[in-house]
Amino acid sequence: MAVVDKPSAREAKRLQTRERLMGSAIAEFKRSGMAEADVGAIVAAAGVAHGTFFFHFPTKQHVLIELERREEERIAKQLGRYADAERNLSEILQEAVRLVLGLERRLGAVLFKDFLALHFSQTRPADESNEHPVIVRVAQEIERAQQAGRVQADVNPTNSAVFFLLGLYALLTTTHEWPTQKSMLDDYVTRTLRGIEAH
Repeated sequence: MAVVDKPSAREAKRLQTRERLMGSAIAEFKRSGMAEADVGAIVAAAGVAHGTFFFHFPTKQHVLIELERREEERIAKQLGRYADAERNLSEILQEAVRLVLGLERRLGAVLFKDFLALHFSQTRPADESNEHPVIVRVAQEIERAQQAGRVQADVNPTNSAVFFLLGLYALLTTTHEWPTQKSMLDDYVTRTLRGIEAH
């Protein structure tokens, strides 16, 4: 049996502090939005010194990037479990929309708006990883449908996944209060499929 190295007491404490800060920051972002969030309130709620925040997160945007990474991994796993039950591409894209809308309900309108704005931000801090698990998973499903002859042979699965998700985020950003949002999202999935499916 392999021995798994446990983190040292110091590393465990560092991770606990980071998680407390993350939780406090997310709560503050939900209340005030990222731009207006008060780092003083975040560190007070986490019970740490002011400088500790910046040791773990150089800017408030870094908290949002960490949240994005975690949420994308979670959504990709859920989408993968759904897709593995022999679903067609239309059902998988509709599930992707449903999972992203579920994220909006969990984060709340204010934080979700900041979360989406991060995708389009020109001032986004450099990210250690360029991999986006939801894009990867959607691309895999498009490729699987392509191999089965249901998607055109000249379609680039990764490009199509990027187009689909960026379009989805843009729609969610602009139609948040619109009463027609659901029908627009359904139409968006239909038209996405129409553009890539084999005829």
